[in-house]
Amino acid sequence: MNIRSLTRGDGVVIGAAVVLFIASFLSLSSIDCPQGIDCSGFDSANAWDALGLLMSMFIAGIIGAALIVVGRAMPGRKVAGLDLGQFGVALTVFALWTAFWNIIDADNAGAGMILGLLSTIVLAAGAVATPLVPALKAPLVGAPKPPQVASPYGQPGHPGQGYGYPGAQQAPYGGQPGQPQPAFGGAQPGQPGPGQPSAGGQPGAPGPTQGGSAGGNFEPFWFAVPVARPLYGEDGSPSPIAELAPGTWYLAVEQRGPGLIAQTQDGRRGLLQDTSGIQRG
Repeated sequence: MNIRSLTRGDGVVIGAAVVLFIASFLSLSSIDCPQGIDCSGFDSANAWDALGLLMSMFIAGIIGAALIVVGRAMPGRKVAGLDLGQFGVALTVFALWTAFWNIIDADNAGAGMILGLLSTIVLAAGAVATPLVPALKAPLVGAPKPPQVASPYGQPGHPGQGYGYPGAQQAPYGGQPGQPQPAFGGAQPGQPGPGQPSAGGQPGAPGPTQGGSAGGNFEPFWFAVPVARPLYGEDGSPSPIAELAPGTWYLAVEQRGPGLIAQTQDGRRGLLQDTSGIQRG
């Protein structure tokens, strides 16, 4: 799992789930000990002694948090027709609903019930608000500077000069190292360029273009995204095939309307529909 795909809201959800797990071991009720009676030997039950409360409040909230995090790292996965993240949000809201009515019904709520209620409030609020609040959508881990990124495609003895580093001397897409390559959509060696006569053509006629960009003027470039964004298939399928994470450089190989055809480090290509705020290398 790429930790850079996690957001600050996911960090809030993870933290609340950890506190909720701790609360399950605390007492569910408190005792008002009468004066003159030793109540030190009284053992109050916790959530693990009440299976129904344990599963519907504590375990449901923890499972919901896990589904939200997994859904962020693996977009497109579904359970019962819902994305993993949506299913996880529903579980966190259900855990809050259960905690609220249980603490109202309790005569003397203990530390476990009180802390559990507070945890489910934070858990459900973080799960629901993350897609809506820009501050929570920001990356949990900041993007490192490109020269400090050690790419798995780098060359020995040249740290930070591998695949994904825009400052390195990269062979153009589809080209051979060590050979001069024309720009994307430009003329090939030995072939006439735009405005030059060709065999069977007229002088001044524009030469052929390559790629799907308008006018054939698009040149591949490296870019990084400010927040995690889905990458869709080139065939227009609605399900994401990958997720672009902040802190990683990707190669834009083609312009497709307002979007970009991007290539990931493992060679997959897809359509990035939201190009706002991207950083060019």
